Amino acid sequence: MIVQTEPDRQAKLEERLQFETLLADLSSRFVNVPPDQVDREIAEAQSSICECLGIDHSALWQASPDDPKELFITHLHRSRDLAPPPNRAIATEMFPWALGKIGMKQIVCISAMASLPAEAARDRETWLYYGIKSALVFPLSAGGGPVFGSLSFDATQKERDWPESLQKRLQVIAQVFANALERKKADETLRESETRLSLAADSANAGLWTLVPETGHIWATKKAFELFGLPWSEDFTLEKFLDTVHPEDREAVQDVINDAMRSGKETSTEFRIVRPDGTVRWIASRGRRHSGKNGHPDRLMGVDTDVTGAKEIEHELKKLRERLQAESDYLREEIRVYGRFDEIVGQSTKLKKVFQRIEQVAPTDSTVLIAGETGTGKELVARAIHNLSRRSRRVMVKVDCASLPATLIESELFGREKGAYTGALTKQAGRFELADGSTLFLDEIGELSLELQAKLLRVLEDGQFERLGSPKTISVDVRVIAATHRDLAEKVKDGTFRQDLYYRLNVFPVHLPPLRERPEDIPSLVWSFVGEFEKQMGKKVDSIPKRVMDLLQNYSWPGNIRELRNVIEQAVIVSNGGQLYLDMPTSAGNIPSPTLKEAERQHIVSVLSKTDWRIKGPAGAARLLGMNSSTLYSAMRRLGIPNRNGKPNIEA
Repeated sequence: MIVQTEPDRQAKLEERLQFETLLADLSSRFVNVPPDQVDREIAEAQSSICECLGIDHSALWQASPDDPKELFITHLHRSRDLAPPPNRAIATEMFPWALGKIGMKQIVCISAMASLPAEAARDRETWLYYGIKSALVFPLSAGGGPVFGSLSFDATQKERDWPESLQKRLQVIAQVFANALERKKADETLRESETRLSLAADSANAGLWTLVPETGHIWATKKAFELFGLPWSEDFTLEKFLDTVHPEDREAVQDVINDAMRSGKETSTEFRIVRPDGTVRWIASRGRRHSGKNGHPDRLMGVDTDVTGAKEIEHELKKLRERLQAESDYLREEIRVYGRFDEIVGQSTKLKKVFQRIEQVAPTDSTVLIAGETGTGKELVARAIHNLSRRSRRVMVKVDCASLPATLIESELFGREKGAYTGALTKQAGRFELADGSTLFLDEIGELSLELQAKLLRVLEDGQFERLGSPKTISVDVRVIAATHRDLAEKVKDGTFRQDLYYRLNVFPVHLPPLRERPEDIPSLVWSFVGEFEKQMGKKVDSIPKRVMDLLQNYSWPGNIRELRNVIEQAVIVSNGGQLYLDMPTSAGNIPSPTLKEAERQHIVSVLSKTDWRIKGPAGAARLLGMNSSTLYSAMRRLGIPNRNGKPNIEA
């Protein structure tokens, strides 16, 4: 088993956080970027991505206006140390094989040039000439339309792999670039149309109109009526037009019309219309006041276009940005509060059975219920199941149902809308939304209220829920792993846990044995913790006396692995000279309560530890226990307590 250290894990989380944050920032910047700034933003984004990934080449190719089959470089990030590109780089001449793949909307992923097929000989020659050792190329298209270009990221220093998770994230960036370029192109087209209004009547994408405010009469081209889903009519008025506008946007549209007539400036707005068939479309409208022969303003003239597709893209980008930001925030929180263990340590028979259960259930999407006493490592098992599943490319999301007050746990799980309740000042996505496509770990599931149990049951059964304060149903694909230290079957009997939810959660139970039932794992755990605290405290522990290890293995550990870790941390703090010194804890007597024999054994072992296993004499354990030394020897033999050398006790 490969053991990943906490520093390595945190470093990877930091790297991933940095890249996810960059993607969220880029997505946000491109949502409302002005058309005249698109080229600059793309160039800066190429530079930022290359710097973050440690590569030094990225090229964006676009189709020639004269010949759509020819692609030319329009945006290039390239190290000065590399050979300069030709003045006239034509894709069909340089990369005929890759261009064929791109034309079919396929991603071209090359980790090593030697892996290219024979038909890509020309492409290999070009890449090698310009010092490129690995390449990742994405087709560019918008709204399901044809390919109009490509975006490549290339490594020149050394060959590199392009993991699927990285490909998917860079593909999102390629789509963001494609949408921005398409919006820029649409804006340029619209501007050209505005300069030639008299010729735009036959435009396939815009409808022209003229409004006479005094009469309210509207003249419009047939295309304008098509946009609104209305039959062409000469008797069209402002009142009829406003009837087509979505009620929530109607007042704003009227205000824009009034402002355009007062100011004389070109105005623009976007609003929703409701077509006769009930469909809702987004319309972008631009207009300007014009004057009659007497010089007085007498009409508005303008152009309308359907921008529903662009609005849907903006909405998806906003959702993507929120999701990336949420994941970044969650990763940042994970770095801060990540669990104390970075592996499951042990090879006992009972623990191997747990490993077997993990391997059986991990490849499936089945719900898992992990049961075990507090401190046995239930979260570690949940992480192991997630990491071995097909969902491992996404971070596992965790909710501690016992640590959050009942008033907050619902919004934490299902999210809320702004104003859903007093103090809800912002909209918040819940953990189920954050875990869409991943795994949600519900720790201490037995602490949920009956009301929340009903909502959780619905999500488990059909994958749907509503945010607090919203009637909109949200669908998610989430695998749930639950954990508890309570006996849920007993809670079902006493009416504090729903029977139907219990059966839905208990599809695949995994029971974690307490530490006292697997004492053979204690030495491995002890050395693992010692190694962890050595690094933290700058100390060196070379040996652990056998009597110390026997003490640890003979203790009942009511707090399980968590308690053992705390004891070892204290031992490393007080130890000097390379040998571990141990001060055994007094049994807490909590879950489970020790038997009278266990309590007697623990008490004697604790006193022996304090006297460094000296039995006789004024400072011996027998004197502290108030008994004769011979009686103490008998008790040690009866309870199976070895002497300081680990051998059975024989009275001397």
